Amino acid sequence: MMPRIKAGLLLVITLALVSCGRESRVDWATRNKILMVGNGSEPKALDPHLVSSVGDSNILRALFEGLVTYHPTDDSKNAPGVAERWESNDDYTVWTFYFRDDAKWSNGDPVTPEDFLYAYERILSPDMASPYASMLYFLKNAKAFNEEKLSDFSQVGVKALDNRTLQCTLRQPTAFFPQVVKHGTWYPVHPPTIEKFGQNDAGLKPMTMQFTLWQRPGNHVSNGAFQLKSWQINKSVVVEPNPYYWDADIVKLKEIRFFPLPNEFTEERAYRDGQVHYTYTMPPNMIDWYRKNDPKHLRLDPYAGVYYYKCNLNVPPLDNVKVRQALAYAIDRKKIVENVTLGGQAPTYAFVPPIEGLYASPQLVKYDPDKARQLLAEAGYPGGKGFPRIDLLFNTQDTHRAIAETIQDMWKKELGITGIGLLNQEWKVYLSTLHDMRYEMARHAWIGDYVDPTTFLDMLRTGDSNNETGWSSPEYDQLLSDAALAPTAEARQKILQEAETIVMTELPFIPIYWYTRTTLVHPHIQNWEPLLLDNHPYKHVDLLAD
Repeated sequence: MMPRIKAGLLLVITLALVSCGRESRVDWATRNKILMVGNGSEPKALDPHLVSSVGDSNILRALFEGLVTYHPTDDSKNAPGVAERWESNDDYTVWTFYFRDDAKWSNGDPVTPEDFLYAYERILSPDMASPYASMLYFLKNAKAFNEEKLSDFSQVGVKALDNRTLQCTLRQPTAFFPQVVKHGTWYPVHPPTIEKFGQNDAGLKPMTMQFTLWQRPGNHVSNGAFQLKSWQINKSVVVEPNPYYWDADIVKLKEIRFFPLPNEFTEERAYRDGQVHYTYTMPPNMIDWYRKNDPKHLRLDPYAGVYYYKCNLNVPPLDNVKVRQALAYAIDRKKIVENVTLGGQAPTYAFVPPIEGLYASPQLVKYDPDKARQLLAEAGYPGGKGFPRIDLLFNTQDTHRAIAETIQDMWKKELGITGIGLLNQEWKVYLSTLHDMRYEMARHAWIGDYVDPTTFLDMLRTGDSNNETGWSSPEYDQLLSDAALAPTAEARQKILQEAETIVMTELPFIPIYWYTRTTLVHPHIQNWEPLLLDNHPYKHVDLLAD
């Protein structure tokens, strides 16, 4: 018998030789047309009326389809979804959508205008406490219904003209409305399924709604290109082709597996080890390595998004505009994007990212530590003296912590403020904390829902469900309303710039940088083109080995 140590060494060598001949998990998945996706945190829900994050919407975009859907190569274009065509009246206040005859749910039931009416009443119901209900405020009287100022849903601007036609009447002219209804909040749900398992989920808190029975595999009914196959909490969500989907013949993938990988280092390692085709994000300090050593896997794409800190104006001293201005002027954004985020992001001195040919933001809040110190002194805290403790909240991720620590140090160095605490929370707890406004200052980000500046500006309207700051300005609200009635695109842009100037003066949000989409994308993935909103329609995606 050979010595034990030699036997062990031989076993290791043998296993290594065997493993060298094995295909990686990604190669196996490519061969079997299974897309493996890193997707950030565990989804809050598989209910389109309960979610607001990018990661959640990535999954729901596979499962559901709205009246209009996403174009595979250009986010500014619209592709037919449940509606095969649509039209508006002359002033864009009434839109009519004509349903295709072969739109079906994953159980074979036809998709009807009544399903959309049910869904819109559901999301606007105050009992639902939907975090994104305000997205439907485009509809006439939707806001009043959501705020219980109106109890009769038939007075909301949506109705079925017949069993194949839906008509939407808007609160104001909206020429880009087909862009809006692509968003997940406008997805339908299957009424018999909701009634059977959820009874409309009335009275449940959003934090517990992910566990309602209708969202479970076997119960879940959807109308998109894929249907739910499995959902293992903190492990994976798996979808497979919906055999009843109207465009099923175009679908190439046999499965999509979404993996919750909230740690960017763990996700990058999973990619490098051949476990996933795509990462939700990646560690900033590895971007340069991939640029130099493995550029065919690295993607740095334009992205309509802004990273910012939001302030709770109900909490002193953040109720003082000069405090907020001082904090904003003391941030060296250029240093953050060059030394911390490292992904080609642009330091921002405005809130709305530039939209070529459509909108340019006024650049107002730049790095000016002398002005910041003066403002802080005028607010009653010269040199930071007497400044109370403020906790800066962020969801658990290394990059968010690194940014927070960098800004914490800037405020200490430039303003003498030493009482900034850092508080991190797991994603779903963090969302609940923001929703309930149990925070002082919080990291946040906003990715455009459609290609128009109002996708950013509208969430600062008084009462918008995504405002979450306590800030309100009647003048700002009026400017947004005036912009909708502007006679020309140039006049509209000027009014919206006036509105953004108010935001950048009062600073309920403190912008830090404009995004790029920094990810790892395996060369096996086909038809994954750069998109401004990054909303890839999975029915066009394919996997091909080298």
